Amino acid sequence: MRIAPHRNTLQGRLKSGFEYSDCWVEDSRLVVLTAKDADERGAEIRVRTKCTGLERNASDWTAHLRCGAGVRSVTAQAVVNAAGPFVDRVAVTALGQGTPAHLRLVKGSHIILSRRFAGDHAYIFQQPDGRIVFAIPYERDFTLIGTTDLLYEGDLDDVVISPKEIAYLIKAASRYFSSAITEDEIISSYSGVRPLYEDHAASNSTVTRDYVFELDKEGGAPILSVYGGKITTYRKLAEHALEKLGRVLTLPRKAWTANAPLPGGDMPDGDFAAFLWRISERYEWLPPEMLLRLARAYGTRIEAVIGSAGSLGELGAHMGGNLYEAELRYLFDAEYARTAQDVLWRRSKLGLHLPVGAQQAVADWFAAQTS
Repeated sequence: MRIAPHRNTLQGRLKSGFEYSDCWVEDSRLVVLTAKDADERGAEIRVRTKCTGLERNASDWTAHLRCGAGVRSVTAQAVVNAAGPFVDRVAVTALGQGTPAHLRLVKGSHIILSRRFAGDHAYIFQQPDGRIVFAIPYERDFTLIGTTDLLYEGDLDDVVISPKEIAYLIKAASRYFSSAITEDEIISSYSGVRPLYEDHAASNSTVTRDYVFELDKEGGAPILSVYGGKITTYRKLAEHALEKLGRVLTLPRKAWTANAPLPGGDMPDGDFAAFLWRISERYEWLPPEMLLRLARAYGTRIEAVIGSAGSLGELGAHMGGNLYEAELRYLFDAEYARTAQDVLWRRSKLGLHLPVGAQQAVADWFAAQTS
C-alpha cells in the first residue's frame, strides 16, 4: 500500500509498505479471567501462595503450600507443572533431577512513550539485524515500542530493562519515525522472560514458540511439565495437556474450550459494539471514557462492578481518574486483588494514568481492608 497518509509520522524516504490485520488481547485481563473461569468451575485459586515441597507417593502427590506464615498440605492424583520460567525449578523440586527437557529464558523489554501517532493501527519496523520492532497504540494515551530478545540468566524475581535494550529500541524506532525518539520521552518500561523450549536454535528470535510436554509417570503418581507455549495457543495447550494426562488418568470430559467465552464474554454473537451501545443507554450517567474502559475490562460483568449504583456518587470513594471504590471492591471480592499493585498493574494498567496521590489512595484502601 501507499503510505502517504503516514508521512507526518514516518520518514519521507518511506514510499510504500504492507498491511495486514491481526487481533489484540489485554494479557492481564486474559490471565485473571482464566483463573476466574476455573474458580467458577470448581477450582480453588490461591494467590500469593508458594509451593515449598512436593512429595510423590504411589497413587498421589502431597504439595506443601505456604501463604504468609501459614502452611497447608494438599493431595492430588497428579501435578501439572505449568510454572512458566520456573518450570525447571519446580521439576527439580518434584523429581530431584528435573526432566530431559529444558528452557531457554529469553528476556523481552518494552518502552512506553506518549502517543506518537493517531489511529488504531500499529507499525512493524524491520531492523538491520533481521528482527522486527513494533510501535503499538497503547492504553489510549501512549505508544508501546518493543520488543528485544536477549538470553537471560539472571534473577527471575528482578527482571528489568537494561540500558542496552533502551538504546536498541530507541534506535530501532528512530530509523522510521519522522522525529527521533529520545530517552527523556520514556514514561515507563517493562520486561518479561519468555520460557521457551530449548531447541538449540542459533538465534533467540528463532527459538520455537511451540510447546513440549514431559510426562513422568515412573516411580509413582504422574507429573506433567509444560515447556514453552504462548498466549495465542494457551487453550489448545491446555486441551493437549489433558489429553496427555488422560493416558495415565481417567478424566471425565473431552475438550470443550474452543468456543466457550471467558467470564464477561457472554455477549450475544460476541458483538462488543452492540453490547457497548446497550450498556451506554443503561448507564448513561457514566462518562464515555470510563464506560468504555469498564466494558473492555469486565464485559457483561460490568453489572457486578457497578451494582445498584445510579450515579457516580453511588460508586463510593473517588480514587482518581475514573477509578471508584466500587471497582476496587469488585476486584478485591471477585478477582483476588490484595494490593494496590494488583489493581494498578496486574488487573489493569491504571498505574500509567493515575497520579501518585491517587495511587496512594488505592494503597490506603487496601491497607484498610487487610488491617
